[in-house]
Amino acid sequence: MRYLMLVCVEEGVELTPEQAAEMGPATDAWVREMDGRGVRVRGDRLRPASDATTVRLRDQELLVVDGPFAETKEQIAGFDLLECSDLDEAIEVASRHPVARIGALEIRPLFDQ
Repeated sequence: MRYLMLVCVEEGVELTPEQAAEMGPATDAWVREMDGRGVRVRGDRLRPASDATTVRLRDQELLVVDGPFAETKEQIAGFDLLECSDLDEAIEVASRHPVARIGALEIRPLFDQ
C-alpha cells in the first residue's frame, strides 16, 4: 500500500547545535535505510512556507495568495512517498525518521489505482 508521509516541523523551531549537526546525517541514514528496504519511493525537502503560493478558483475568479493555504504553527517541510505492506509498517518507518523527535510525521494512504 502506498502512503504519503508529510514531514512537519513547527515554524521557527530552534535546534541545539548538537541537534542541528545531527539532523542532516541522521536523515541521510534514514533515507539510505528506507531506500535499502525498498519502502521509500521518493522524497524531498520543501522550501519554507513563506515561499508557498496558494491557488483557488471561486465563482470563476482566480485567487492567488502568497503563503501557505493554512495558518498553522507546524509547516510541511518535506514529504516521502512510501510503499509499505500496511499501516503498521508505515508507522514504524515514520517513527524512525529523525524529525519525529522534534516535529510530526503525518501518514496518509493513497487511493488504490
